Amino acid sequence: MAAMNGKLGDKAPQPINIRTVALAARVSMATVSRAINGVATVDPELAKRVWQVIDELGYVPNTQARALVSGRSRILGLIVSEITNPFFPELIKGFEDVAVEHGYEILVSSTDDDPKRMTHCIRRMLERQVDGVAVMTFGIEEPLLEQMAHRVPLVFIDIGPVQPGISLLKVDYHHGILEGVQHLVALGHKDIAFISGPAQLHSAQSRQRAFVACLRKCGITPNLKWIVEGNHTLEGGISAMEGLLASKKKSPTAVMCSNDMTAIGVLHKLYRAGLRVPHDFSVVGFDNIHIAEVTIPPLTTIEMSRLDLARAAVRALREQLEGIDHYDGQHEFRILTNLVVRESTSVPHRRTLQR
Repeated sequence: MAAMNGKLGDKAPQPINIRTVALAARVSMATVSRAINGVATVDPELAKRVWQVIDELGYVPNTQARALVSGRSRILGLIVSEITNPFFPELIKGFEDVAVEHGYEILVSSTDDDPKRMTHCIRRMLERQVDGVAVMTFGIEEPLLEQMAHRVPLVFIDIGPVQPGISLLKVDYHHGILEGVQHLVALGHKDIAFISGPAQLHSAQSRQRAFVACLRKCGITPNLKWIVEGNHTLEGGISAMEGLLASKKKSPTAVMCSNDMTAIGVLHKLYRAGLRVPHDFSVVGFDNIHIAEVTIPPLTTIEMSRLDLARAAVRALREQLEGIDHYDGQHEFRILTNLVVRESTSVPHRRTLQR
C-alpha cells in the first residue's frame, strides 16, 4: 500500500498563490498585490506582466483579501423591482457587462415591490460591503435612503434627493412618447387610449403625463375614460383592454401602453376577441424589450435602452468611487427614448372608426 501511495505521487500539487505569481513575473509580492488591487502607481508594463502570469497560471485572486487591503469590495449592488419582467434581466445583463469591463463584480437583489424584501435587499448589500448601489426600481425607496444614504454612493432613476453621494438617471419619456403620438396622428388616429403603469410608480406617472401633454400638443383633447391604470404585466394589459372593449360607446382606434408587457397583454386580448392588429387596433408599447421584435405582429414601441441605463449607472458610481470626471457630489445623466416602428401600427380602419 505504501508503494502504491508513493507511485500515485510523491508530492502534492503546490497551491498557486501570490508568491508563485511574483516569482513567475519576476516582481515583488507587493507589486503583484498593488497590480491586482488596481493601484494607479504601479508601472503599466509591470501590471501587464503580472496579469499575463495570472492568466497563464490560472491564479484566482482572493477578493476578500483584496477588499481588506484596498478597503473596497469592488462589488456594485443593483436593486430591481421585478425579475420576471424581461426588461430587468436585460438591464442586469447590461449592468454586469459594463461593471465587469471596469473590474467590478455585481450583487443583484429584487424587491418584488415588497417593503420587507427591500429591507432584506438593503441588509444583503451592507453585509457584502458593496462599493455603491444602483436602484433601478423606478421609484424612491424611503427605507433604502434611510439606511444607505451617506454609507455608499447611490444611483436612482427619475427622481431622488439632491444631496452628495446620489446621482440621478433622468429618462426623457416625453421625446419618445411624442414620437409615438405623432406617428399615430400621422397615420390618421385621433381616438387614442393609454394604459398606464401602477399609479405609485414615478415612471408610470411620468409616462402618463407625457402622453397627455403630447396629445394636446398634437391638437387632440385627451379622453380621460380612455386613460386606464394597468400594472405593467401581461395580465394587467389583458384586463385593461377588456375594460376598453366593454364600453358600449365609441372605442379608440389605437392604444399606447406604459410598457411592452402591457402591450403584449393587449395583443393577446385583441386576438382572443377576434380583432386584428393593426387592422382593427394599432398598438404601441414602451421599453423595446427583445421579445417585442417577435410578437405577432412585431410591436411598434418606444425604446428605452437598457444598455444606456447600465452604462450611465456604472459611470455615475465610478465617478463617485474613483473621482473621475471631477465628480462634484451630485450628478444627472439624461437617458433618451425614441420610437421604433414595426408592424402593430397602421392607418385606422373605417369600421373601427365607426364603432
